[in-house]
Amino acid sequence: MIIYYFCNININIMDELTLKSKILVCQKSELPDDERKLIEMAITSTSNSYAPHSHFHVGAALLLANGQFIAGCNQENAVLPAGICAERAAIFSAGAQYPNEAVVKLAIAARDAEGRLTKSPVSPCGICRQVIIETETRFRQPVRILLYGEDNIYVVDGIKELMPLAFTNF
Repeated sequence: MIIYYFCNININIMDELTLKSKILVCQKSELPDDERKLIEMAITSTSNSYAPHSHFHVGAALLLANGQFIAGCNQENAVLPAGICAERAAIFSAGAQYPNEAVVKLAIAARDAEGRLTKSPVSPCGICRQVIIETETRFRQPVRILLYGEDNIYVVDGIKELMPLAFTNF
């Protein structure tokens, strides 16, 4: 048997940590021209999606530091790891074409199985979030993320707002 003696010592066995994210909620008309263009590109890219399994068509568009716009869409495969999400398609395409240019902004939109744009914004999956973390870390700057929904748009200034305990070194 182990006996612990505490003399006038206040020990907190467990503390609670509350994490908060700052997410701007707005309408497309409230955004600057380049962000409205990104959203339109992401919406258009949903039409290029290949999603015969999930029937969930996602489009993404990003703006690079050099002013170039790059689009991407999800591409599914019967062998699940062989597909790619829209966000990663856009980021990896940008890396292949402009390897030294930082991603400044990223927009994401989605259509459901009936072809309707989602009412609520859709956020990146865990793998895409990690890729965005790596992108921010690589270029040592946050990526402004625009999550489109028909009812409203969520705007976050950096992936840390979606993953507050992410490992980064900047």
